Amino acid sequence: MSAKKEELVSSAMKRTSEWISSQEIPSDVSVHIGETLFSLHKFPLVSKCGFIKKLTTQSSNDSNITVIKIPDFPVGAEAFELAIKFCYNINFELNTENIAMLRCAAEYLEMTEEHAVGNLVETTEVYLNEVILKSLSNSVKVLRKCEDSLPIAQRVKLVSRCIDVIAYITCQESHIKQAIVDWWAEDLVGLRIDMFRRVLIAMMARGFKRYALGPVLMLYAQKALRGLEIFEKGTKKMEAEQEHEKRVILETIVNLLPRERNAMSVSFLSMLLRAAIYLETTVACRFDLEKRIGLQLRQAVLDDLLIPSFNGDNMIFDVDTVQRILMNYLEFEVEGNSVDFAGDIGELMETYLAEIASDRNINLAKFIGLAECIPEQSRITEDGMYRAIDIYLKAHPNISEVEKKKVCSLMDCNKLSQEASAHAAQNDRLHVQTVVKVLHYEQQSLRQILRDTDSPAAYNNDDELSQLNRENQELKLELLKVKMNFKEFEEEKTFEVMSSSDYSLVSIASVVKPRRKSFISYVSRKLGKLNPFSMTQGRIIPPKGRRHSIS
Repeated sequence: MSAKKEELVSSAMKRTSEWISSQEIPSDVSVHIGETLFSLHKFPLVSKCGFIKKLTTQSSNDSNITVIKIPDFPVGAEAFELAIKFCYNINFELNTENIAMLRCAAEYLEMTEEHAVGNLVETTEVYLNEVILKSLSNSVKVLRKCEDSLPIAQRVKLVSRCIDVIAYITCQESHIKQAIVDWWAEDLVGLRIDMFRRVLIAMMARGFKRYALGPVLMLYAQKALRGLEIFEKGTKKMEAEQEHEKRVILETIVNLLPRERNAMSVSFLSMLLRAAIYLETTVACRFDLEKRIGLQLRQAVLDDLLIPSFNGDNMIFDVDTVQRILMNYLEFEVEGNSVDFAGDIGELMETYLAEIASDRNINLAKFIGLAECIPEQSRITEDGMYRAIDIYLKAHPNISEVEKKKVCSLMDCNKLSQEASAHAAQNDRLHVQTVVKVLHYEQQSLRQILRDTDSPAAYNNDDELSQLNRENQELKLELLKVKMNFKEFEEEKTFEVMSSSDYSLVSIASVVKPRRKSFISYVSRKLGKLNPFSMTQGRIIPPKGRRHSIS
């Protein structure tokens, strides 16, 4: 035997060869299992192995040694060695580690009762039925070993019998304890995905509730998909074969997920979706996960939606996927005839919008498209939308005035809180028309409060009323100055005039930047002094002739 072949022979095989060589009868059969050579005796082999008997009969070799080559022996040299030991009546132990391959080797070598009573097929079957298939743990271990012995393990029905035992015992356990049992779930996650799938299908066929499979699927997914860089954008560091294997695993897991709503957590579904995008699974697989997340969107948090973009663009986050998730949620609400668009959904989506707004690579269409999908019913105030818009304008300072106007039109200035309005009134990043709208709504609100104040003590406060009137006149003068500037810059910029039955507001689209900023800041400071809550209660009747006043 060459040095290379000797390295391939295990220590157990060497001991077997030494025992055979020590016999007085010289070996007369040379069996090659792959690259491993066994020098054996014909009589003990042909007395129990029908396969070897046929090969020796057909051999036309005139030499004293019959050479048999079996290059495709299905379970390897180690299993063949155990079968030979059985032929030579050498004692060895049957256990969960070797029973599967030994049963398959016996089948291949045709070691049946036809050739010898109590042959290897019968011996392994007795051990399987009386020891292995009585225990769930042993059945799982043997099923795992069968993965290396396919397809012959299928032919002897070893796979199906193990699966049936596992399904039966798990169903019995679930009926008794009415809960998922962690000890057997841990055993199952060690199976290959095809075996794992067959076990779960067999369990459901025996009555195991599909929604109860959730914890098992989570355990399996966490183990099988470990190592994927799915939480941040980066270059893939995986071989194509390994990527394909994980893709098959993920698609199988998604196909097995319970159909019941809320059976799986949003965080787990989000993890699967990130992996699906990363591994480029089928579109159906990704859409399935998006729909599941959409149905449970009220349970989501911001981190669940921060899905990195792996589609080759320069964006940090996958906005299109999140938009489809939101549309799935809205579609579900509409189909259910529900008008209860939860406020937390609006807050969640506005927070997500603000998070992606800082990405310089997100274009205007994507930003506006997502913002327009957020239902107004779910937006209690516009503060979240204003924050997202402000962040977007800060990250994209070079957008045109027309684009800026489109972005600012996403919010309803009338629904801003007092703090947000005060900030917006002095925000020179906003379109000037939006600022004037904010000032208009602030002034309208103040006037309404002043009208609603009904107390005799207010009539005695002539000094404060006079001061308010003086400040109002100053604002009117400032507006007149701006209107004059409007004529000077008419050829360069476009201006819009807002009017109503009681007053009209002139909105300047663009004036020389220092002057526009001065006007906005001035108006905001003046409005800040018009605080009706500092006055004693009373009804204050605004003076006439204020049609063109913003105060």
